[in-house]
Amino acid sequence: MWDIESQQQKMGRFGWKAEQPSVLQQSAGAFHADMGISSELIERQNCTAIEVTCQRTEHGGAPEIPDKLLELVTLYVANLAVPETRGVQNESVIRGQALFDQAGCQGCHRSELRTGPSHFPWLSQRTIHPYTDLLLHDMGDALSDNRPVFAAYGNEWRTAPLWGIGLAKKVAPQTAFLHDGRARTVLEAILWHGGEAQQSRQKVEQMTPDERRDLVRFIESL
Repeated sequence: MWDIESQQQKMGRFGWKAEQPSVLQQSAGAFHADMGISSELIERQNCTAIEVTCQRTEHGGAPEIPDKLLELVTLYVANLAVPETRGVQNESVIRGQALFDQAGCQGCHRSELRTGPSHFPWLSQRTIHPYTDLLLHDMGDALSDNRPVFAAYGNEWRTAPLWGIGLAKKVAPQTAFLHDGRARTVLEAILWHGGEAQQSRQKVEQMTPDERRDLVRFIESL
């Protein structure tokens, strides 16, 4: 991934396909792609070559969002607190964690990572528990969007962090899962896994209904 700020290639960590190297560039990219707002980081207007009317339409100046405001948005997003895990002593949750490991889910949804250098010193070199490896994986043709992004193919997706997933529907009852919201529940999301996760999905399919219930309870405790 090209890091605009440092003008060099860097490992992407943010976005569905790990296409952004930093929270700053992720935020600037969201302003640009989702709202059509330019910044010092991404100065061009969000118009394609054939959108002549868009190109000729008056815009809000360059840049449309001041550096200071973009910095404040980045500060806010980077420092959002992670929900505390819940029910960790519950027997069903404990059994679910064992099943999670037995199915091999932890191979990609890693429970522990160490942060690297950060613009915010208090976030540097910290042990975190996001349940992701922040890497791209082939998730199978069924989940492909047939839309390559930089070096990522259509069927490749960054491992989604699981922390906080159990509160998603409490915050927004209509929340759905996976990149396009096709999964109504956590279990449905698991059963869409293919490619590198095919074997893990098959192990979940072979579980008893009670075991699948425990597995989901563990994931929703994160």
